[in-house]
Amino acid sequence: MKTFLKGIALGAALLSAQPALSADRELLNTSYDIARELFAAYNVEFQKHWQEKTGETVEIKQSHAGSSKQAQAIIQGLKADVATFNQVTDIDILHTRGRLIPENWAERLPNNSSPYYSTMAFLVRKGNPKNIQNWDDLIREDVSLVMPNPKTSGNGRYTYLAALGFAQDQFGDDQDKIDDFLASLLGQVRVFDSGGRGATTTFVERGIGDALLTFESEVLNIADRLEGEYEVVTPKVSFLAEFPVTWIDDYTKQNGTEELAKEYLSHLYSEESQRLLASFNYRVQNETVLKENADRFRDLKLKSIDEIAGGWENAMKAHFASGGKLDQLQRRR
Repeated sequence: MKTFLKGIALGAALLSAQPALSADRELLNTSYDIARELFAAYNVEFQKHWQEKTGETVEIKQSHAGSSKQAQAIIQGLKADVATFNQVTDIDILHTRGRLIPENWAERLPNNSSPYYSTMAFLVRKGNPKNIQNWDDLIREDVSLVMPNPKTSGNGRYTYLAALGFAQDQFGDDQDKIDDFLASLLGQVRVFDSGGRGATTTFVERGIGDALLTFESEVLNIADRLEGEYEVVTPKVSFLAEFPVTWIDDYTKQNGTEELAKEYLSHLYSEESQRLLASFNYRVQNETVLKENADRFRDLKLKSIDEIAGGWENAMKAHFASGGKLDQLQRRR
């Protein structure tokens, strides 16, 4: 089992290294940390598409880390051509703090510039020995959890917000009960990793915890690859996790990659690419691909950031800023 993540990481590295160094064009994609395998596969498809369209070869370089860290790196001068992130706020700051993209970046591509989406789910061990079925099972004293840190990971913030959405449905306007539930859940977390892939490593390779809380796509991928060793629990109420993308206007102009970068992201909406995204267990909007995968993705109540927290600006200020609700709840652990 310890070779599992190393093996898929090596495969991703080998795929992203293609084609040879003599490529006509070069593109840098900065992305979140559990997207390595996805974009390694997509890059091969896009290289073929670009060459058929233009006659040019392209080398696609990848950078992976927590999307908040990636956004900071871009602002500090990492001349990425595109950003494929897992949280809207991490792209927003490329405008508000970096002045690298326009304010209306989300309007430039369909579905608020989110070519795919996911939600939060639980990965449990074979046989689900703790009988974990829903969010309220996670606060039992005999259950230990692993999840990314909401302070450093969009993945972790999504998990926190999904749990908040569940608590709101359960307890209505009773803020004390909502806070008690969230404090109890956070208290059951044995390891807060800095990012999603780190959390997967802790759960799968180190064998820590009874449940891994992360993206549905990640837990389905693990369950598929390690068939029979884990089970997936997808709660009926969860969070709509959008995966926004943008080209970095200032840097693509400097790099001479505007057309290439725009095509790299636009091609994610093609039926062929939507089918590839679904094969990595991401949810997509393409109707044909949706029908093909009707039995793969459970129908859920996916609550938006506006429903749960009044938008991302308010969520970041009220819950994740220093001294905010997350800090207050963790002090109660």
